[in-house]
Amino acid sequence: MRRLITAAGGAVAVAGCVAGLLYLGPATESPTATAPAATAPAGGAPGGSVPVGGAPAGDALAAGALDTARKRTETYPRDPVGWAALAGAEIEQARTTMDAARLEAADRALRRSLALDRTGNYAADVGRGQLANARHQFAQGREHGLRATRMAPDRPDGYAVLADAEIQLGHYQAARAAAQRLLDLAPASGAYSRAAYDLETNGRPADAAIALKRAVDSASTTGERAFAQTRLGDLAWSRGELDRAAKHYRYALSTEPDYPYAVAGTARVLAARGEPDKALDAYERLAARTPLPQFLLEAVELRASMSKASKAAKAGAGDSRPGGEAAALAAQVRLLRADGGPVDPYLALFAADHGDPAVAVELMRGEWKRTRSVITADALAWALHRDGRDGEALEYARRAAATGWDNALFRYHRGAIEHALGLPGARRHLREALETNPYFSPYHAARAQELTRK
Repeated sequence: MRRLITAAGGAVAVAGCVAGLLYLGPATESPTATAPAATAPAGGAPGGSVPVGGAPAGDALAAGALDTARKRTETYPRDPVGWAALAGAEIEQARTTMDAARLEAADRALRRSLALDRTGNYAADVGRGQLANARHQFAQGREHGLRATRMAPDRPDGYAVLADAEIQLGHYQAARAAAQRLLDLAPASGAYSRAAYDLETNGRPADAAIALKRAVDSASTTGERAFAQTRLGDLAWSRGELDRAAKHYRYALSTEPDYPYAVAGTARVLAARGEPDKALDAYERLAARTPLPQFLLEAVELRASMSKASKAAKAGAGDSRPGGEAAALAAQVRLLRADGGPVDPYLALFAADHGDPAVAVELMRGEWKRTRSVITADALAWALHRDGRDGEALEYARRAAATGWDNALFRYHRGAIEHALGLPGARRHLREALETNPYFSPYHAARAQELTRK
């Protein structure tokens, strides 16, 4: 296996060398690696999620690719590859605009591609996998990824689909194998970003940071660069490194203004620095155009912490602006219960802490049947705890710790569950949560502090 080649001008990556760096042993940062200039500068289940499917393209680039793909199908309406390319462009557009209607358009394009060529249509299999993953239908994404990689074992796109699906399903060894093969075939930004997610999930944040820096350096679009910079910000945030996190979010926003995950990261930093009003303004603007459960829940919990702090100081009733985020989340929970389908863990956490914990348990039990990731385990553990089922909750909290992810929210959840059970390890896990990231939640960090004193 080839190792990292270091030259006078810096680290030179070659196909296959990343295996030695990322997966076969501890990595060390190249002495010549530096952060990009601010003028030219990458998820979210709880505590460290990333958007599924790798890095998005920039808005303008994605729109241009979509226009080109549409013109191709108009010129060559009998070309199955052209229709699959149109589906891919629609999925990229959905990723950048967060417009779910684009996924329906992608589905139609894929059906057209398959109608023209049902056997040996690699591009359509990859597209179907991307679409399934975008819809959080990871078991289907895995099936399509496996089919694509068997059809063409030396082409990278199928491994990207497979890596995304396997890690979300909780198949960590399989996810690593797919990411490794992707790195061997195409050591580019998307491969490094996927490797970084695997490394972070498996308790190797320093190695994840190295992979993300390489994702930045190898980015071929502004969207890829913004994604990798945002993930570097998230990684710094997870360690409580506010200045470093803010720097990476600035890099991301200088590349892709209004990139949603970088805006949310910036709001988190503002709140942690004692500027909750500015943070809430950022969340309100973000939620107005991108009402994802993660952003809505962070706003809800920031409002709650502001109200609690204000009442404690006897200075009023806290933030007086009417917050519609809780109502929006409650509506999403109702729709999910009525329609079924994949569960965003942030919705379950909202229901557990700010709604009906029994509903949170119902949602996460259903999700556990579909995905066995540590993120799912943690959300189910917390729902069970809030519903008063601490013995069962502890089982899932331990499952959430299985990969060694140094996640402050996971540690807090486990510590609170153990505290409710009167177990001796409770204070240790609560202290570890606060030592890992004392700002991990404006709502829960204060509770963690209280529990360490009881």
